[in-house]
Amino acid sequence: MELIAEIRRRHLINGERISSIARDLKLSRPTIRKHLKTVSQPVYHRELQVQPKLGDFQLQLEQWLDIERRLPKSQRRTARRLFEALQVEGYRGAYDSVQRFVKQWKAKRNGSSVKEAFVPLVFSPGEACQFDWSYEVVELAGVVQTIKLAHFRLTYSRQMFVVAYPRETQEIVFDAHNRAFAFFGGVPQRMIYDNLKTVVEAIFIGKERQFNRRFLALANHYLFEPVACTPASGWEKGQVENQVGNIREWLFTPRLRFAGFAELNAWLATRCKELGARQHPTEADRTVADCWAEEQSLLRAIAVPFDGYVEKMLRVSSTCLVCVDRNRYSVPADFAGKVVSVRSSADRIRVVGADQLIAEHARCFERDRLIYDPWHYLPVLERKPGALRNGAPFREWNLPAAIRVVQDRILRQPKGDRAFVELLLMAREVGLEPLAVACELALESGIVTAAIVMNELRRLIGPARPGTLSLPEQLSLTMEPLADCSRYDRLRGGAYVH
Repeated sequence: MELIAEIRRRHLINGERISSIARDLKLSRPTIRKHLKTVSQPVYHRELQVQPKLGDFQLQLEQWLDIERRLPKSQRRTARRLFEALQVEGYRGAYDSVQRFVKQWKAKRNGSSVKEAFVPLVFSPGEACQFDWSYEVVELAGVVQTIKLAHFRLTYSRQMFVVAYPRETQEIVFDAHNRAFAFFGGVPQRMIYDNLKTVVEAIFIGKERQFNRRFLALANHYLFEPVACTPASGWEKGQVENQVGNIREWLFTPRLRFAGFAELNAWLATRCKELGARQHPTEADRTVADCWAEEQSLLRAIAVPFDGYVEKMLRVSSTCLVCVDRNRYSVPADFAGKVVSVRSSADRIRVVGADQLIAEHARCFERDRLIYDPWHYLPVLERKPGALRNGAPFREWNLPAAIRVVQDRILRQPKGDRAFVELLLMAREVGLEPLAVACELALESGIVTAAIVMNELRRLIGPARPGTLSLPEQLSLTMEPLADCSRYDRLRGGAYVH
């Protein structure tokens, strides 16, 4: 605009000729004449930019975009990932060309839409943390599966924490909170959620909610205020909403491969700390980790983790099993047919009966599995020793090698079933290690019977022999008694008399 003003001033005011102005400014005379007629600020309309580098790759890119638009949004590749895929195919152009084409293609498909306006939110240190779930695809132990990822984000420092689970139940929500608060080093004043079924039971007018009673026990334990967003108003927890997309791009593209959830979650926790080295979005001279260090002192300290279990009353079957999530877990035989309390947590199944813990198992998230503890069935073996040979709890019992060898030999002997059951009943009191040692001693002697093993076991667990006693001189005998065998000789008939 300054050039146009100069041209108009030199010609219209100073009377300078068009040819002279064109030579001086190195412009054509038609351009000078056009600018002389320009009064308002010119508006330049950009034509559709040619993309010579994209060239033949444009068709490939259109095919990918057309295929992925039918996929769930979480499984679609970003422009950056599409650019990297094109590079593998041989593309040597710039990322901007790909990004511009993807944007134009999506705008043409979706049509123009009016963007909604929002109010920027500001949070104080330690004030709030946002929570959300996402679905990611990983490969665990060679099996490709969809996992549930719990997202936490401190709203002041922007520090994130994510942890993976096989499903999205209430006890897993409790475990995720325990892990997150331990990672953050404390508890914020408020936790902000969607209207999850595991958190909210009923939605009323405005912000009124009826929270789940068990979830309120978690909030009461950690003393934070639960806040549920307005339905379809994700902007109220926009930080964690954006985090879902960022985490998917930063950590889960390309697909992760781990041996199991323990290794995956350890890696995710490490990466969350490493991502704290990024620049804070509003504090230009500080990192996320710096703001997190400031915020930690204002978080409420954790005294004891919340015992996050979900309890159900179940009846034990005649085969000493209780069913939890289509898996069956064993219970001591004394409780067959009785009602017990089954407490399911993220990683354990605990069974309580008669006001005490009677069984505990590692939780299985597969289906139609049988999880046994062979010790639970020993009282049944005492009455039915024949079940030892084909009983399901004993087929895959991981006994020490020496006990296995002795078991095979004893079961070949008459009434060997009952004899070996007696050894197991003894081992229930003292443990498998002494029984394994007794079996090794019997194998070394070359004679393997239940009686020999039982004798060795009793010698191992019997009380130790007392050491030599040192008596004071006052208790020593001054005249030791002499043995008189004459009475014994007389009883024999007087054959030998001194």
